[in-house]
Amino acid sequence: MTVSVQELLEIFAVPGANAAELLCDRHPAGDIAFTVISADLSSVDVSYGELREKSSQFAASLASLGVKQGDHVATLMAKSAELVIALMGIWRLGAVDVPLFTAFAHDAIEFRLQASGARLVICDADQRRKLLPPGEVPTDASRPVIVARGEAFGYDLSLAEMVAGIGAFTDIPPHDGGPVTVGGEGTLVQLFTSGTTGTPKGVPITLGAVASFVGYQSFALDVRKDDVFWNMADPGWAYGLYFALLAPMAVGNRSLLLTAPFSAELIWAVLEKFQVSSFAAAPTVYRSLRAGSTPEDRHVLRRASSAGEPLTPDVILWSRDALGVEVRDQYGQTELGMVAGNAWADGLQAPLRPGSMGVSLPGWNVDVLADGADVPAPDGEPGRVAINVPASPFMWFTGYIDAPEKTAERYSPDGQWYITGDTGRRDPDGFIYFSSRDDDVIIMAGYRIGPFDVESVLVTHPSVVEAAVIGTPDEIRGEVLEAFIVLREGTPATEELAVELRQLVKTGFAAHAYPRRIHFVPELPKTPSGKVQRYILRQERAALESND
Repeated sequence: MTVSVQELLEIFAVPGANAAELLCDRHPAGDIAFTVISADLSSVDVSYGELREKSSQFAASLASLGVKQGDHVATLMAKSAELVIALMGIWRLGAVDVPLFTAFAHDAIEFRLQASGARLVICDADQRRKLLPPGEVPTDASRPVIVARGEAFGYDLSLAEMVAGIGAFTDIPPHDGGPVTVGGEGTLVQLFTSGTTGTPKGVPITLGAVASFVGYQSFALDVRKDDVFWNMADPGWAYGLYFALLAPMAVGNRSLLLTAPFSAELIWAVLEKFQVSSFAAAPTVYRSLRAGSTPEDRHVLRRASSAGEPLTPDVILWSRDALGVEVRDQYGQTELGMVAGNAWADGLQAPLRPGSMGVSLPGWNVDVLADGADVPAPDGEPGRVAINVPASPFMWFTGYIDAPEKTAERYSPDGQWYITGDTGRRDPDGFIYFSSRDDDVIIMAGYRIGPFDVESVLVTHPSVVEAAVIGTPDEIRGEVLEAFIVLREGTPATEELAVELRQLVKTGFAAHAYPRRIHFVPELPKTPSGKVQRYILRQERAALESND
């Protein structure tokens, strides 16, 4: 290892830290920052010099619209060169990015825009329609929209014109004073995470947090300067944002961005054509590779890593033969980044233990607390996975935005422990074994889905009285959603209605988060206080599966 935890903190977590300098401007102009790959395997390289020039012009154009330090700017964009240019332009002004997942529908997007107070939105042209309710058209009173990767229309602005400094943005002078220094405690991103009840919670991601992201890339992924690095995760979610964009930019590494939907054949083709040596993806991707075709030629993978959901031992066994390298599992959260894992770096690498997500990574102290007290549980006994805050110099999360009660739920009363919401056990050597979540968040293909979000859409249907959503095992995706629906009296439970409800979720929340199965039931199990007991639904569903 060539860098220490303290060195990283002294770079990114200090008062004088400047995002534009650290993520872009200090790197050699000719070095490649990103290679953007299309479905036909054609590609475009974006150098750090090009990124600096174009993002500086974009920042000046944003400033001409009144965007300033502390303002929130939302990005509803797929992986692309335009996305990276837009982000760097936002950060040059000391403004805050609000990532919006492109599978979200209008209501999910609008909530995040309102909750963050975003001044304007930058979106791909094919996402533009989601910014207004169906049937409405933009007006001069609408929130300003900058359109990328397609033509602007109506009252919209063009990202291409802003980056080129043409059209309405001709002769705009450079942003006065250069990049804004926000310091290690300054916020770069406001990302939303969903829980089991209530609305999504805003997580402020600081420039100082990037120290821990670089630590993970160095210690766990073992990405080196000469590696061809590919993290497949979507930057609308934490793992993609932190480790496909921020960490590579922070150290000046090249990162691959695939713009096309993935398939097993396409993944194999990219691995081989671009000679990927370090690969990171959710277990779903590896399971898809196992189920799909095998490569004709040997690739050059040196490292393969997994995160987002538990990695099952069968994938590890398969990878040793098919990839020539074992996939190593790692663990983290939106609020933390990655904190534990089976590290790849020399000096940290240890033989895999079946079922273990690894040990605490440098800069973190991960433990398992007893169920009845905020003290470490005995070795081998189940308990709550938690972070020892004073013993974790990389710890950067201090609380959800405008949600003190939700923040308090994450911490022990004395503030020593951050409670992850997951359960597990620890062996005598400090290896952590994931057991389950002690909340009801569903993890599908690496994406965390709060059941409340889906249930809130389902109950808007006039035929639905109540709804409860759970996750059930799936061979490829890890988990999928299933819904239990109580209908209004006299409403027939038909397959046509089930199809209608699935579509309602796709259009009302997110295209990826619809329930694969819908069960019409007379009532939902509840506590005496009226809280739905989803764990009973999971038990009943498991019993049905075992009897099939």
